[in-house]
Amino acid sequence: MSRENRTDKELREVKITPDYLKNPLGSVLISFGSTKVICTATIEESVPPWISEDDKNEQGWLTANYGMLPGSGDSRIPRETHGARGRTKEIQRMIGRSLRAAIDLEKLGPRTVWIDCDVIQADGGTRTASVTGAWVALKLAINRLLDADKLQEDPSIKNVAAVSVGLKDGIVLTDLCYEEDSTADVDMNVVMDDSGNFIELQATGEGGVFTPEQLDEMLNAAVKSIEELFKIQENALVSQ
Repeated sequence: MSRENRTDKELREVKITPDYLKNPLGSVLISFGSTKVICTATIEESVPPWISEDDKNEQGWLTANYGMLPGSGDSRIPRETHGARGRTKEIQRMIGRSLRAAIDLEKLGPRTVWIDCDVIQADGGTRTASVTGAWVALKLAINRLLDADKLQEDPSIKNVAAVSVGLKDGIVLTDLCYEEDSTADVDMNVVMDDSGNFIELQATGEGGVFTPEQLDEMLNAAVKSIEELFKIQENALVSQ
């Protein structure tokens, strides 16, 4: 079975354009096929008020925002002017958790990294594209803090990337577009670091169940694709 001129377990064409925007300390445009997300990392020289007084000079924080712009889908997506909806909050938390696994918050120092992921075109896999692109934006920002001698040590711990996999009619598919995702029997998002550790697994039997063997096949497919994504991330950074 082939789809979009690719095999079942093949990624769509992935492109990362670093420094896509002028003002943020780190920014990228990432595309997985027709899905396109602008990811930025900006730095605030303070920490949230909920961090205890004892920790305010000892550690930093990283938080994430995610949104789909009105023209990103087939029909207009309303702006979330009265607060993020449930799906948006869940994705924001996923991005934040994933990237906090990539850095040492104590080495970051008493500052906050704001990650913003804005989907400008959606065709499936927006949350995994956001994680993958946001890591590059974060690394660009950290490198510039190091260059400016604002950090004594590099707080980067691991590369982090993510991909979607799914099950359709018993066949494992990697990096699902919207048409595939909306009709899949099983939908799964996988986040990993470059030491081979899983950071997040989100698997749902949307239209069916899956066996332990099928789970293993989906995880193996995700691991191979994420290894490719690490190379793409590194190439984007080397181009700077």
